[in-house]
Amino acid sequence: MALHEQCVGATDEWYTPPHVFEALGCQFDLDVASPGLDVTPWIPAKECLLKDQDSLSWNWRGFVWMNPPFGGRGAIEPWLEKFFRHGSGVALTPDRTSAPWWQRQSTKADAILFVAPKLKFISADGKPGNSPAQGTTLFAAGSKAAQALRLAASRGLGVLMAPALSSKDGGPAS
Repeated sequence: MALHEQCVGATDEWYTPPHVFEALGCQFDLDVASPGLDVTPWIPAKECLLKDQDSLSWNWRGFVWMNPPFGGRGAIEPWLEKFFRHGSGVALTPDRTSAPWWQRQSTKADAILFVAPKLKFISADGKPGNSPAQGTTLFAAGSKAAQALRLAASRGLGVLMAPALSSKDGGPAS
């Protein structure tokens, strides 16, 4: 492991800072991987599924926010699979553009925001952490989420990319 890399899976108790939600400017129906709205009251979600509720087995509804446990190698992909099947929401992931899971899942997004600068996530004790080794990507599923990412980009949260037409859309024009 290179010196600049953090230990994968050291802890999943890192929460999205409030300025991300301010930039997105939207209300979520459901936070699908929540520590509890009492722990993170700044997350604009009406309801939440707690980590001990096995969110992946639940039926998600409405417009969702997802900052899943990053866990070990490949642990995030089942979350992204379910997120894109659900089709409505914003997902936060590590910025691992060379990882096979990132390349597979990014093609399903309606928009992608590369967050800049790197987020200082909030630790379980409520304090901002240090700048992480990798950046953060926000994936949009659905038009409402794509609009939220456009707004966040206009408010300076990062660089927005809208994926080219993929095979799900009939492929690129020739």
